[in-house]
Amino acid sequence: MADVEARERKILVAVDEGEESMYALSWCLKNVVFENTKDTLILLYAKPPQSVYPTHGTGRREHPQGYLFSSDIMASMERYSNEAADCVMEKAKRACKEVKDVKVETRVENGDPRDVICQMAQELEVDVVVMGSHGYGLIKRAFLGSVSNHCAQNVKCPVLIVKRPKSSAGNK
Repeated sequence: MADVEARERKILVAVDEGEESMYALSWCLKNVVFENTKDTLILLYAKPPQSVYPTHGTGRREHPQGYLFSSDIMASMERYSNEAADCVMEKAKRACKEVKDVKVETRVENGDPRDVICQMAQELEVDVVVMGSHGYGLIKRAFLGSVSNHCAQNVKCPVLIVKRPKSSAGNK
């Protein structure tokens, strides 16, 4: 029988500032991505939208007003957001250098991480999504929501949620 060339896999790894996502990336590099394969690792960072909280400047409920930020403040917030994304991506790319010959692509997208991860998984037609879990309890998850749970329910491909072992939670 003729040798069938291995099909390229696209593996989307969601990364953020948390240790959980870097642990998931490290785990993926050791257990999912193999050297000298045709795998493409896509590192995805979702820049959350800027939050602007309403205030009641006039004191009248029917006329709420939002905070008005100067262009300097908005530019500073955007610069900080871009620097955070760059820092996370550099750290993630350094981790990927451990695996020889793996193709690494990076994507920085704007929006709620739940929506961004689901949208990119579909748009890029990935084979698997790998992400960390913050390990929130039931109460926190109810209030904050779970990005990993949302993605597991809505992404059309397999979603691999990597939990950090409790013993390494305090180690850095």
